Amino acid sequence: MPVLDMSLKELKKYKGINPKPADFDRYWDESLAEVTALGTKCTMEKADFSAPGVEAFDLYFTGTKSARIYAKYLKPSAVTGRAPAVIQFHGYSANSGDWLDKYAWARAGFHVFAMDCRGQGGLSTDPGGVEGNTLNGHIIRGLDGAPGDLLYRHIFMDTAQLARIAMSFDDIDEGRVGVFGGSQGGALTVACAALVPDIAKAAPVYPFLSDYRRVWEMDMAERAYHELKDYFRHFDPTHQREDAVFERLGYIDIQHLARRIKGDVLWACSLLDNVCPPSTQFAAYNKIKSRKDMVLFPDYGHEWLPGFGDTTFRFMKDLL
Repeated sequence: MPVLDMSLKELKKYKGINPKPADFDRYWDESLAEVTALGTKCTMEKADFSAPGVEAFDLYFTGTKSARIYAKYLKPSAVTGRAPAVIQFHGYSANSGDWLDKYAWARAGFHVFAMDCRGQGGLSTDPGGVEGNTLNGHIIRGLDGAPGDLLYRHIFMDTAQLARIAMSFDDIDEGRVGVFGGSQGGALTVACAALVPDIAKAAPVYPFLSDYRRVWEMDMAERAYHELKDYFRHFDPTHQREDAVFERLGYIDIQHLARRIKGDVLWACSLLDNVCPPSTQFAAYNKIKSRKDMVLFPDYGHEWLPGFGDTTFRFMKDLL
């Protein structure tokens, strides 16, 4: 079986090397208290999309730092009573995508939400003095400030806030909510399921944002992780603060959040992934204590994984 960095036997035992800050749990408990204080208020407007059997809405809510967060929302119009919901998260730099790819979920009976990450390719804002795209350097944004300044802290909190908003709807069963996504969307799937343990099912695909030091030591700080290299080149060229940098990144390392997950997990991992290396994924997967399963794609990299979309639907269909 081809592997990129470790044998499969080693991967199944690997626990990660990026440090976990001593106050990690307090950090996220306090962050969740902020989410609770923000509440579940949102606004909705009819969207410029129509199709049989669904209603489409542009949904907005106010997140931390007064960011205006956008999500697509498709409601199954024929369903009566409380129904399940799924929340979709997108890849790095992208957006929530087209309405059409969410349509099948809604026609099947799911309420469907798809969030634009703040400051990336969609409509959600990243307040900071300018409007529009602030994509470059999201991993390292806030690294030299206080731990609470880390941008991904706020993005993770956005996922939790959206999940709580969805669970607050009268026609959604809060005990039947699933989350899914790939790459950055896979990381946000893990983070959301960890921060909102009532999430029933999570289906991450080759998650990003895990075990940063492992990525660095494998010399794979390229493409999505390139900003790690940029940071050291520009701000710490002799690596005097290397240990402190990776410890700070530990606050937004999904491997340390993974143990909080209570729901069922179905994980897709491609063993030739040179963007989010398999060992970084196993670092998080191996810490999950709830019921879990991993689907391996030995000959695939960071790309479309044939059949896993259908597998995800079958996994979530139990919520119907």
